[in-house]
Amino acid sequence: MQPPRCCLLLHLHLHLLLYLLLLSGIQADLEGSFTLRLLQTSTFQNNSFVDTEGLGLLEDIELGSLDKHTWTIHFYQPWVRPALPRGDWDTIENMIKIYLQKFNHLINKGAMQKDVPYPFVAQCMAGCEVYPNRTSRAFAYVGYNGQDFLSFNMDNATWLLSQDTKLSRYVQAVLQNYTAFTELVEVLFNDTCVDDIEVLLHYGKAALERQELPIATVFSRTPKPDQLLLVCRVTGFYPRPISVAWLPLLPSGAAVGEEWRKCPRGLLHLAVKLLLPPCQLLSAAPQGLLYGVPMSHPPLISESTNRWRNQSPGTPS
Repeated sequence: MQPPRCCLLLHLHLHLLLYLLLLSGIQADLEGSFTLRLLQTSTFQNNSFVDTEGLGLLEDIELGSLDKHTWTIHFYQPWVRPALPRGDWDTIENMIKIYLQKFNHLINKGAMQKDVPYPFVAQCMAGCEVYPNRTSRAFAYVGYNGQDFLSFNMDNATWLLSQDTKLSRYVQAVLQNYTAFTELVEVLFNDTCVDDIEVLLHYGKAALERQELPIATVFSRTPKPDQLLLVCRVTGFYPRPISVAWLPLLPSGAAVGEEWRKCPRGLLHLAVKLLLPPCQLLSAAPQGLLYGVPMSHPPLISESTNRWRNQSPGTPS
């Protein structure tokens, strides 16, 4: 049996995309860390039908995807396609179609030999992250039916088990013995990734530097008759770092305390909740309860605060 190429298409996508965008000498004057990811999801319904999806991301920016019906590239950003002439993109699409045919054939062949039940899903994520000092970290992960399956150690070029099963050990052994595949992964992510991301950062500089103000929606719920749950949902903000918190406010409007909920990188929204116990509702001042949701975000000139008040204990306004 030939080695199953569970992630070969993903790595091919990355190699092709980076090759298209690689123009020596171009650098982007951007600060911070940036991550390039290529995602692949292949759903094997049976041994004759496979639904394949692919997506390329620079941070949260979708660069392009693979049409699951025609296996052609759809460009999502106007600054991606102009990197190469139309004829070069056509050649790349033809190469992708050839690899997809081989990919589906090899996976189905291996599944039948190992009695893998249909349907099943193979997922791959690979890419690299570059840091402000130009050091980098490359990664490659394989998933099977929504579970972590394998990962690739770039330092010693070995495949590591994420779950210890007969199937994962079998795939690990095949990939480890597939020298050409291992060399491909090493070259793509350890040797060229930093320069390639710099080119992407050059073309996508305006998109990465955009600033969008957060939109906050405040509302309340009653999980129990004697409880009040305050919820603040924050959406639409960019860049991703943002801090949000529920804080009690003094009559003067000054916030008490400095406990923040920070939004991890990569999330598109953040919900901050505060559950008020019965004792706090009953001991509320005559003028009611007053809580604020201060937000700290780069596009905000100063800290912004959304407020919630109820005029009588347990009754939101």
